[in-house]
Amino acid sequence: MKIQDSINIDADRALVFEVFCDLENAAANIGAITKLEVLAGPAQLNVGTRWRETRTMFGTEATEEMWVTGYEQDASYVSEAESRGTHYRSEYRFTAEGSGTRVDMTFEGIPISMGARAASIIGALFAGAAKKALHQDLVDLKRVCESR
Repeated sequence: MKIQDSINIDADRALVFEVFCDLENAAANIGAITKLEVLAGPAQLNVGTRWRETRTMFGTEATEEMWVTGYEQDASYVSEAESRGTHYRSEYRFTAEGSGTRVDMTFEGIPISMGARAASIIGALFAGAAKKALHQDLVDLKRVCESR
C-alpha cells in the first residue's frame, strides 16, 4: 500500500517544519493521537528519535513504536515502524511556495511476513480510509500552523 498526499499551508516553511516535528504537542495538535511518549532522543524530531504513539484508527486505539531514519532541517524527514509483519515508512517534504509551504507526504506499508502479505490483499480495501485519516492529520497540522 502506498498513499501520497499534499497540502498547502499559509505559513513559513521553518514554522511548518517545527510544528510537524513537535512530538511534545502532537497529541494536542493531531486529533487522532490520544497519547505520545518519547522513548529516545529529543521531542523535536531528529535522526534517532523514537516514540510510542497511540491513535484512534478505524474506531479502535492502536499503539505503534516509530523512529526517525532521515532528517534534513526545514526540508524533510522520514519515520519508520514495524508492526504485525509490515514495515511502514512515512516521508514528509516541505517546499516553500511564496509566503507559504507545500507539504508532500508519502506513506508506504510493505509486508515482510507471509501473514502480512496475505492480509495486504484485504488491507487494500482500507486504503481509502487510511488516506482519509492521514489527510486529516495534515489538515489538523495546517490549522495549528496557520493559527500561529
